[in-house]
Amino acid sequence: MPSKRAQDVLKIEAKAISDLVPRIGKNFQEAITILFKTKGLIIVTGMGKPGFIAQKISATLASLGISSIFLHPAEAIHGDLGRVAKEDVIIALSNSGQTEEIIRLLATIKKIGAKLIALTGNIKSDLAKNSDVVLDVSVKKEACSLGLAPTSSTTAMLAMGDALAMVLADKKGLKEEDFALYHPGGTLGKRLLLKVEDIMRKGAGNPIVDEEMLIKSVLLKITKAKAGSATVINKKGKLIGIFTDGDLRRHLEADMDLRVKKVKDVMTKNPVSIERGKLAYEALKILQQKRIDEIPVVDKNNKPVGLVDVQDLLKAGLV
Repeated sequence: MPSKRAQDVLKIEAKAISDLVPRIGKNFQEAITILFKTKGLIIVTGMGKPGFIAQKISATLASLGISSIFLHPAEAIHGDLGRVAKEDVIIALSNSGQTEEIIRLLATIKKIGAKLIALTGNIKSDLAKNSDVVLDVSVKKEACSLGLAPTSSTTAMLAMGDALAMVLADKKGLKEEDFALYHPGGTLGKRLLLKVEDIMRKGAGNPIVDEEMLIKSVLLKITKAKAGSATVINKKGKLIGIFTDGDLRRHLEADMDLRVKKVKDVMTKNPVSIERGKLAYEALKILQQKRIDEIPVVDKNNKPVGLVDVQDLLKAGLV
């Protein structure tokens, strides 16, 4: 049965990862110490399927703000070893520990003086013997029926690489702000970097009306701005209220002559607002907590400078 086979594959690979747990000890700590102290790059290399895992490990490190590159071993022996410096650390992935392209790098790596950490399934291999630290990622069997295709072995390498990256990030004191800096296009990056003035409506798109203005004129301004509300100010230009679609509907039920009323008589007084310079994500939280759709943006003197609508947050990818 296909489903039974799929379950077996997952169990085999899960076992490969769980078998790594008791191997986390002195060698792992030495590897972390080397990686933490390096003043150069963390260069990850591997051939074939381990090469793809090496690329992922390098990408994970880079996403955490840890300088890292992937070095293809075949390209390395044809000149790309020039990328390697004495201050760098190389993490080499090879299940057999005898991968030809990796073995051919060892002499030059030693000559350059870079540190070498091996992730291998053969701790007696040439790679292991020539490494500063060896991390045992051996598996009892591959999930492949023939025992040939790298499956559980590459899973083990990936998991060990993640363990290295996460522990190293913790040791370096990585914070959400640091992570966001390297992910400006992601949701977390936007939440921690995007400010209200980056997305707020202003100018013609931000209807600001005097408290004495009649509702019929306010509605014209809202319609022209294609907004859902108008910010109301007093004679000093300070925020005193907001007039929304909700206010319009509520008062229409009680007063059909609403159009000739002054906005100060029907507005929502002393509305919640947010100061410019604040994060857009803070505006989102306020909208969610207060169950409202718009929030005026004010300066330090409580004078409106913009308007944030929930639709603006949606377009910015914060929701």
